[in-house]
Amino acid sequence: MIHEILPVGMLQCNCSILGDEASREAIVVDPGDDIPRIMALLQKHNLTVKQILITHAHIDHIAGAARLKKLTGAPILYNPRDLPLVKMMDMQAGWLGMPTPEVLPPDDTLEEGRVIAITGLSGSILFTPGHTQGSVCLHLPAENLLLAGDTLFAGSVGRTDLPGGDGPALIRSIHSKLLTLPDATVVVPGHGPKTTIGEERETNPFLI
Repeated sequence: MIHEILPVGMLQCNCSILGDEASREAIVVDPGDDIPRIMALLQKHNLTVKQILITHAHIDHIAGAARLKKLTGAPILYNPRDLPLVKMMDMQAGWLGMPTPEVLPPDDTLEEGRVIAITGLSGSILFTPGHTQGSVCLHLPAENLLLAGDTLFAGSVGRTDLPGGDGPALIRSIHSKLLTLPDATVVVPGHGPKTTIGEERETNPFLI
């Protein structure tokens, strides 16, 4: 598997490019900004984007999705429970002092258990509300990999003080959906360094 992690935008959201070496098909997760840099990496590996997956509809994760769709033709997938956040995109942009991006409704939904697959690579969606009402993670068991969005971080958890946030729901999501995964599962959070499920189970002060 090809896996490029590219911190994008002013909040340095971890955008993941997942590609298969044989088929050269790819999934792009959370293209929040810096679309030319994402396109350059896709071209470097000769990858064709088949899906654009959004873990949640905060501006730093979704702002570049419409631009990437226009360039690649790939559908945008996210959970429609986050559509209220999309309607607030001008407010979200105001928080960061940036222009309001074009944000499209999802072409398809991401629900619990949904299989996300390209030729040679597959994973499944874990519905993990709390950071937002529609937050999801992507688990690729064959790769021992979890793309956690802003649900779980190295030594921390997603904030819940923004619209749609729910602290108790977030902790329930982490305990019921994420801490049940194998300890060796590598976690790529929405921001910051990688970690593992085992490390967070043992040391994360929000989960002990």
